Amino acid sequence: MNRYRNDKFARGLIYTIVGAIIALIAVFIGYLLVQGWSTISWSFLTTASDDGLGIRDQLFNSLYLLILTLLLSFPIALGSAIALTIYGKKSRFAAIAEMAIQALSSLPSIIIGLFGFLLLVLKFKIGFSVLSGAIALTFFNLPILTQSISLAIATVPEARMTAGVSLGVSKWHTITKVILPEAMPGMISGIVLSAGRVFGEAAALIYTAGQSAPKLDYLNWNIFDANSFLNPLRPAETLAVHIWKVNTEGLGANAEAISKGTIVILILTILVFNLLARQLSHRLQRKIYR
Repeated sequence: MNRYRNDKFARGLIYTIVGAIIALIAVFIGYLLVQGWSTISWSFLTTASDDGLGIRDQLFNSLYLLILTLLLSFPIALGSAIALTIYGKKSRFAAIAEMAIQALSSLPSIIIGLFGFLLLVLKFKIGFSVLSGAIALTFFNLPILTQSISLAIATVPEARMTAGVSLGVSKWHTITKVILPEAMPGMISGIVLSAGRVFGEAAALIYTAGQSAPKLDYLNWNIFDANSFLNPLRPAETLAVHIWKVNTEGLGANAEAISKGTIVILILTILVFNLLARQLSHRLQRKIYR
């Protein structure tokens, strides 16, 4: 009887702790949304910061940096996850690589930013740019993305690989046609969740992408032009860096309102990333196991 009572008490305690954490997060997000919601308007989203109260260029820079980062980091993370989970499983090389990934994931983002500043901005003379920021964020994102993809691949039953090999199908063909499609829901969840973390990163970008947002020409598709929105060698202040800059410099009478409004947009975007991750994962799982 005591065992059931203890089990009931432990379960109630766990639910209470989880409920308290959810409540704290809800209060925190709700407070920020209430504080900054009055600033949100169509002009706030579609005008440049140089024209007054607007975050158009910072919002685009955040999305542009995110896309470039995923384009750089996903192929490397996918190849690393396949090598560690399938080809190098339980090998000494895999153990060393996993230890290196864990060490890289534990580095503070400010260290990655300083590394990017010394190597990319100064040594390679790329300067404060979208490209420097994307490469720095790749170092930041790679461990998280590799671990997420590895976990998704590891959830696929090993019998799938065994069955493919026993039927005379090559290992690579089995991986690309059987393992990866079945692991796709978990992989997409990992990609979207890591995208939310990258989207809100500031410390690594202060030293690589820069703290200025030149006014962009969204009709100029020449990537070599300094004013083109697609130019990867221009400075790119993101939403997170904009929040830090506005709060530290505090220039202008609208600084507080701009900061609160930018925080709301950043939170809502990250929440959308998380909701998309769940929806995409559930839909793909239903299609695969239907």
